Amino acid sequence: MSRTKWAEVDSYLTDKLISPDPVLKATLAANATAGLPSIDVSPTQGKFLHMLATIQGAKRILEIGTLGGYSTTWLARALPPEGRLISLEFAAKHATVARENIAHAGLSEIVEIRIGPAAESLAQLHAEGTAPFDLIFIDADKPNNHTYLEWALKFSHKGTIILIDNVIRNGEISNAQSTDPNVTGTRAMFEIIAANPRLQATTLQTVGSKGYDGFTLAIVL
Repeated sequence: MSRTKWAEVDSYLTDKLISPDPVLKATLAANATAGLPSIDVSPTQGKFLHMLATIQGAKRILEIGTLGGYSTTWLARALPPEGRLISLEFAAKHATVARENIAHAGLSEIVEIRIGPAAESLAQLHAEGTAPFDLIFIDADKPNNHTYLEWALKFSHKGTIILIDNVIRNGEISNAQSTDPNVTGTRAMFEIIAANPRLQATTLQTVGSKGYDGFTLAIVL
């Protein structure tokens, strides 16, 4: 079955299950106008994030990898008025676009975007004594997936949900001979999960408008 068919199915599901949303549409348009890479989560994946945060009853969310704020908006909309979302973005240009999109969505009061290498931002959060998060979404540079997971554990409490995107790498994740840093970093992440008794996890492969990939869902015990 072709990627074209996957995209057609994604389009059908989006039409049936997701109401038209001018704010989210404007976010994607602003990202495209600014020349940001088109690697946002799909609408169905965005709604999945929103529903997961809602089911969790999340009040505090950490997002590693902001891009233009599309997934950020989906997640932040699940928070209560007193909620808080901190999103970490490496590129200043991306963060500027994201802040504008977040403001347009009316979420600036509960969303904070920090700029810089995520590992450095995470270390700073730790130094500040930042409280644990209820949900952590990891969707940044894949070579550092294992590093981000280790930090996520430091910011977790019992019951925290950790979601890591793009872990299948078009099937290359099963290739032990791969030298692709995106693959090796993600395989190192899986080694941490497999060896850590604090984590219960599963991974689902996905197909759709974003191609063949998948995500890992872990719960801190």
